[in-house]
Amino acid sequence: MEESTDKIFCYSCKKLLEHQTGEKVFRNEECPFCQASLRCCKMCKHFDMTAYNECQEPVAERLLEKERANFCEFFSMAGEQNSGPEKNILLNAANSLFKK
Repeated sequence: MEESTDKIFCYSCKKLLEHQTGEKVFRNEECPFCQASLRCCKMCKHFDMTAYNECQEPVAERLLEKERANFCEFFSMAGEQNSGPEKNILLNAANSLFKK
C-alpha cells in the first residue's frame, strides 16, 4: 500500500490523528482526544451526505447511526487534504473575496 500524505482528522473533535488513509481500523478504536468511534461511517472514504443512505458504496448494508462503530466490509479510513483547522482558514479567505 502506498503511504498517503493525506491528514486524518477526527469527525467529532477535528483533531489530527496518527492514522493514514486506507489504514486498517478495528471496531473498538476510538479517538484519543474525544473517544469518538473511528470505525464509523463518518470516518469512511465512502461517506457522502448527498448519496443514497449517505454512502457511495451502492451494495453496502444500510446503517442508520453514522457515528457508531460498525462492521461494514467496505470501510476504508478517509483522508482529507483540506480538513480540520486549515479548511476553515481557506474557506474564510475564499468567502472574503466575494463579499460586497
